[in-house]
Amino acid sequence: MRLAYFGTPAMAVPSLTALVAAGHEVAIVVTRVDRRRGRGGELSPSPVKQAALALGLPVSHDVDDVLGKGIELGVVVAFGQLIKPHVLAEVPMVNSHFSLLPRWRGAAPVERAVLAGDAETGVCLMQLEEGLDTGGVYDTVRVPIGAAMTADELRRELVAAGCEQLVRCLAGPLPTPTPQVGEPLYAAKITPDDLRIRWAQGAQQIDRVIRLGGAWTTFREKRVKVLSATLDSSARVAPCPVAGLTLQSVQPEGKGPMPFADFARGARPAAAEWFV
Repeated sequence: MRLAYFGTPAMAVPSLTALVAAGHEVAIVVTRVDRRRGRGGELSPSPVKQAALALGLPVSHDVDDVLGKGIELGVVVAFGQLIKPHVLAEVPMVNSHFSLLPRWRGAAPVERAVLAGDAETGVCLMQLEEGLDTGGVYDTVRVPIGAAMTADELRRELVAAGCEQLVRCLAGPLPTPTPQVGEPLYAAKITPDDLRIRWAQGAQQIDRVIRLGGAWTTFREKRVKVLSATLDSSARVAPCPVAGLTLQSVQPEGKGPMPFADFARGARPAAAEWFV
């Protein structure tokens, strides 16, 4: 097929390369504009733009550039922008969405599934329409969420499943999409406040926050990142105030990652001195 591809982050790169490898003609790749990064303020392209240029594919930052190019289908994977109705009117589009729709429509479906303690999630290949992840579903692949699985690990499994799904579904005519059934839930973007550990929530919920990546707390008025933990029946160990949760590694403000035991030995917390 003659395709247009819409994507931005690293998780959208494998689907692009898989479609090219499957023999599809990707006539144009649309991604976000380059951003300034680092102290020097140098422009940095998105991961999808880097991959597209390496493949010799035309790249644009303007969605309207797909018009008038004889595109048979637009493929959207983690694009991060809404596509306007006048573009959808000319170019039919599918979206590879990492959830079991209508559960977790929106920006952060992988993280919200982990945070909610869902036993499974998946990838829906859906018809793109003007509403937010409201289109009919062509195909669904289910992916279990392991009890200790991090958001990064789950994302890798979903990306692999999504690549296989796209190549399989685009190998022939798409079926008639099935309307979504069930109560919609919206996956709001994860904020720094979502990643702050609230110790009163208990071991299981705190473990979910840590598995998202970027979890943090404070100790003696300085921020400490909590990098990994395990759920078990251990007694409380200062400065972790929650029974049933053993911290494995942390990163104090201004320092590198370290085992939690090393941090506790260096900090020498008082008996009743906890993270807050």
